[in-house]
Amino acid sequence: MASSLREPKPGDLIEIFRFGYEHWAIYVGDGYVIHLAPPILGDFLGAGSSSLFSVLSSTAVVKQERLKDVVGNCDYQINNYLDHRYRPRPVEEIISSAKEKVGKKMEYSVLTKNCEHFVTDLRYGTSWSKQVEEVLSGGGTTTTLGILTTILHFVFNRRSQSQ
Repeated sequence: MASSLREPKPGDLIEIFRFGYEHWAIYVGDGYVIHLAPPILGDFLGAGSSSLFSVLSSTAVVKQERLKDVVGNCDYQINNYLDHRYRPRPVEEIISSAKEKVGKKMEYSVLTKNCEHFVTDLRYGTSWSKQVEEVLSGGGTTTTLGILTTILHFVFNRRSQSQ
């Protein structure tokens, strides 16, 4: 597991590099993050599948887990990439809002309510996803996510129809 050159501070956005997409979490201190994860598959398949398998569901659950467990063998970085555009909310508000959501099921949409939207809304009060913007503009590595999502959705739907 490779990490940032500096230690995260409470309220920092954590970008986790998965194969073909990025998963996002918000650091809440003491080695823990809060993030959106699929309600069932995340427990079954492990943290590394968090966002990828959420795309197969219209809901996700907010979880608080150790950063190292969510990251697994992937690389990550602190990425407060919207600080130049939006003023971050006070750290106490970010953490309080995030912790209030732990354990709750939330609506999930890869295009409008994904893990990146979730954490940017917590930090800035505005939801945003650079991954979605890259896909909608026709570029970026997230194109892989769209293709993979379509394939997985097809496979899971075929399985459920045949059972």
